[in-house]
Parts: sequence; C-alpha cells; structure tokens
Amino acid sequence: MFRRNLETTLNVVKSALPCVEANGAIVTIGAAAAEPSGAGMAPYAASKSAVARLTQSLAAELDESHIRINTLLPSIIDTPANRAAMPDADPSSWTHPDAIAEVASFLVSPAARAIHGALIPVTNGVAS
Repeated sequence: MFRRNLETTLNVVKSALPCVEANGAIVTIGAAAAEPSGAGMAPYAASKSAVARLTQSLAAELDESHIRINTLLPSIIDTPANRAAMPDADPSSWTHPDAIAEVASFLVSPAARAIHGALIPVTNGVAS
C-alpha cells in the first residue's frame, strides 16, 4: 500500500516540480478513509494518511516557491474496478470521477490561489 499510494505520489510530485512554474499548483489524491479510518483499513488508511501528511509538509516547503499543493480526499471512487471488487455495495454514495476532476481543475486555477496545504473532502458527486 505504501508503494502504491505514498511512493508513487512522492515520485510524481518530484518529477513534476521542475515543470511547475511559480503560482502553479499540484493536486494529490488521498482518501476520505484516512480521516478517520475504519476497522480493517489500517494499511490503506495509513498509506493515504501519509499522502496527506506529505502534501502538508510539501506545502510548507514550497511556500517560498509560490507553488500550491493540496490533497483531495475522495470516498470510494465510482470506477468499474471498484464496482467489480465490491459487487454487493451500493455505489450511489460513491464519488464520481468527474467530481474529482472538477475540484482538481478548480484547485489548479487562479481562483484557488488562496488554498494551499488543504485536505479537501470530495465525498460525493453523482454523474450528472
């Protein structure tokens, strides 16, 4: 879980930083399950919580560079893979990928210039 969630996030951010101009932004993906987590979720929640802590630490480090970084915390994302993995679950409360993309698009826009180091829940957003 740490390799899949934390290490990939760290590697992508490290690779992207040289390309991000001042006043630019980065958005990472954590999980609502990390704040707080439930029973049986320890490895997943710990790795996603680490993504959130990484983002908050990088926010402080990037402050002088004028590069913003924030983390989205979606609930279960409504994807074919998640539907297949949880066939008995009710996906009506899951987060639609379009909702995540819309929030991420806002966060990288100039309108979000005052948001930096935030953990932002994205816990619903059914398909429109």
